[in-house]
Amino acid sequence: MAEYQEDEMMEQGPSKSIRGYQIFIVILSVILVVVSALYFQHMKQVKQEFEIERDTLTSRLSGLMVDLDNIRTENDTISQNLVMERNRADSLMDRLKSERNMNYRKIREYESKLGNMRNLLDRYVHQLDSLNKLNQSLITENINYRKEVTSQRLRAAAAEEKAEELSTKVRQGAVVTARDINLLALNQNDKAVTRVARAARLRVDFVLSANTLAEPGSRTVYVQIQGPDGYVMATDASHTFLYEDDNIPYSAAREIDYQNQDLSVSLYYNGGGIVAGTYTIAVYLDGYLAGTAKALLR
Repeated sequence: MAEYQEDEMMEQGPSKSIRGYQIFIVILSVILVVVSALYFQHMKQVKQEFEIERDTLTSRLSGLMVDLDNIRTENDTISQNLVMERNRADSLMDRLKSERNMNYRKIREYESKLGNMRNLLDRYVHQLDSLNKLNQSLITENINYRKEVTSQRLRAAAAEEKAEELSTKVRQGAVVTARDINLLALNQNDKAVTRVARAARLRVDFVLSANTLAEPGSRTVYVQIQGPDGYVMATDASHTFLYEDDNIPYSAAREIDYQNQDLSVSLYYNGGGIVAGTYTIAVYLDGYLAGTAKALLR
């Protein structure tokens, strides 16, 4: 009888141990399921938050684009700058909409670009306000001169001449503009080629227009070549110049001697990244945007 009870206890011992392991495995499985569910729920929530951030950035960028389109000015320099900023906004919108792997770093990057563009837009608005005030002041001054002509006929000739001089300065200004801007692809022998696959470097040709009000003498002219991807082509990251209180990259630079007459200029870009597509060329002189153009290279 004692031997029978001992055998029964030995059989029950391993059985209880097995049941304990089974219970432990079940508990671990439940914990794993719960943790997995929480993880996937968290990832879903994070994805939803990123989509909300994308929608917010898209809305802010759309508002910026509307503000750019609503600005009206007869100032050629500011108008050209606004066109370039609108192109940058279009490019940023395309990148934002096609972004597949949104994360916190990219969100901060987009927010930074949007902030910079908004600050630049505010500067343009401020500049336009200043120009409008200046024009209003000049208009008022012209009116005063005309009143003086009427009331004091002895000073009529001198007053009329000064009023005309003020009007001429408002129309012409002292900014030198660039025209006939052209982009050529050259091979290693500096011969123009029709296919960029054979191009070794690029050449930008343009004419600096005559302007009797501009200061003659030696100065540096800069050229930006914006590739089809929307980025400025530069041979060195340190190649920058000051434009509107900001250091921006340039593709080529050259010293010229401007003597208030038409001056033909050519600059060369010797870097890589020459591909087929539409290029945007911008010419800068004396801290101003002198002119822009687009060119298609096949």
